[in-house]
Amino acid sequence: MTTIRLTMAQALARFLTKQMTEVNGEKVPIFGGVFAIFGHGNVAGFGEALYGVREELPTYRAHNEQAMAHAAIGFAKASFRRRMMAVTSSIGPGATNMVTAAALAHVNRLPVLLLPGDVFANRRPDPVLQQAENFGDGTGTVNDCFRPVSRYFDRITRPEQIIPALHRAMAVLTDPAECGPVTLSLCQDVQAEAYDYPASFFDERLWVPRRTRPSEDELAAAVAALRSAKKPLIVAGGGVLYSGATEALRAFAELYGIPVSETQAGKSSLPATHPLNMGSIGVTGTSASNRLAEEADVILAIGSRLQDFTTGSWALFQNAHQTVIGLNAQVFDATKHRALPLVADALAGLKDISADLGGWRAPESWTKSAKEGRATWFVDADKATAATNAELPSDGQVIGAVNRVLGPEATLVCASGGLPGELHKLWQAGAPGSYHLDYGFSTMGYEIAGGLGVKMAKPDKDVVVMLGDGSYLMLNSEIATSVMLGLKLFIVVLDNTGFGCINRLQMATGGANFNNLLKDTRHETLPAIDFAAHAASLGAISKKVASIAELETALEAAKANDRTTVLVIDTDPLITTEAGGAWWDVAVPEVSDRPSVNAARAAYETAIKAQRIVN
Repeated sequence: MTTIRLTMAQALARFLTKQMTEVNGEKVPIFGGVFAIFGHGNVAGFGEALYGVREELPTYRAHNEQAMAHAAIGFAKASFRRRMMAVTSSIGPGATNMVTAAALAHVNRLPVLLLPGDVFANRRPDPVLQQAENFGDGTGTVNDCFRPVSRYFDRITRPEQIIPALHRAMAVLTDPAECGPVTLSLCQDVQAEAYDYPASFFDERLWVPRRTRPSEDELAAAVAALRSAKKPLIVAGGGVLYSGATEALRAFAELYGIPVSETQAGKSSLPATHPLNMGSIGVTGTSASNRLAEEADVILAIGSRLQDFTTGSWALFQNAHQTVIGLNAQVFDATKHRALPLVADALAGLKDISADLGGWRAPESWTKSAKEGRATWFVDADKATAATNAELPSDGQVIGAVNRVLGPEATLVCASGGLPGELHKLWQAGAPGSYHLDYGFSTMGYEIAGGLGVKMAKPDKDVVVMLGDGSYLMLNSEIATSVMLGLKLFIVVLDNTGFGCINRLQMATGGANFNNLLKDTRHETLPAIDFAAHAASLGAISKKVASIAELETALEAAKANDRTTVLVIDTDPLITTEAGGAWWDVAVPEVSDRPSVNAARAAYETAIKAQRIVN
């Protein structure tokens, strides 16, 4: 057997360069690069190894470990999980900074390879700098925090362990059902230890998506349910995009006259202009989608986790005889809420259903009613996004301005706060993947870093990041990285002076205005934050605009800018789009000395009666 003597870190780096995939028929490296912030736990071992492969596997320097992991996740999502990145940090706070990002990837079923440094396996220098000692467990380190938010976790304590660990890591990262974050915790002394690795370990390998076909019994049950449907509805989740099933979904919906609603992850599965696209569903849904969801007798949920925002905390779907078909690569998701499981790849599943449905078609009256509801919704949406001269515009009016100037082909990135709800309803998406939100984990701070990763995946597309002042203050460092890498972003900061979304939720549940808007916090003086000046200090072109008209002019001008542009606009924290939407289960205290809370509790007790307990 031919062997090659390398350090464990060198073997890891070389292995990553040999993993390939196919994108649009072209063979490309599956790893787009490695984000790295070096410290004593990874600079001498893995850092030196990355230097040796820097031409085949680019290393990118970021400013915050959580942010660089977010950027890697954004890259993977924008690549429809076909490509991914690795992320390395030192032991200690560098590693634990990445745990939030790992949770984001875990919830959203997105691949990222996390490579934090760890303690010395030989334990000679214990306790090493940044080591958190467990008084009752000599084997534990802070990296054990990654275990519950990793699809696969391993600690490399001998150099040869990297061989099976990497094979398992790649299987998880590329599997449609298991896909999610992998953490390989790299003991820092082991990174530098040498071993005679089999040369075959470094053979090039091509990874292509697995397309699981449905079982005959599950397919027959799903087809029978659809044939009996009088009011069918499709819920398109992120699995439609990751499977590359958007064209198949369009053809399927058109052939059978079935209206389509979209989750946050599934938005852009059909272009907003498609006559069967009813838009968003659930708590942040359109009136068109939600009316159909209430009445539908068969729901074909494709690639969706059916989380509470999609189902209105299971109070939205009101047909007592409703059947859910769970078309999903992951059996855990396919069987949720007593669904008829159809465990399969979205593209393969749609093709097989279509082959067996024959000449069946949804009743024309149902399809016609759906299209009428869609037209009514667009009247409301146009009102919500129309230009205005208001001193403090709404989020919807800002969304309208950005959408009008940059168009539906731009990729929109957002994550948390009030904006995702408004964007889910109001953003008019075009091409598949042009709507990019983390709303599984709803991570404040994902936006700018995620936008950076999206731009790395789609360098020829306009990428616009929309976020609130709260998210900006949490994590803005990768503005500097975008400038450093020459990756131009359009960033629009909506400043409502606090956490406006949660303030509205607080008010809706009877609470006092407390600790959300800056004016309602404990303070001696309110900060006069100059977001435009801050963005400029990070190297961006920036401007504070005073109106919707000025925002549109600045966005148009930004098209000619040579680097990231940050535009800041003041907005009203209280205005939200009233049309559409559905109830969301947020528990209200049973006991309070405040009448507003008691009234909200009474309304809550009425609302929960509509919940269907089916899971």
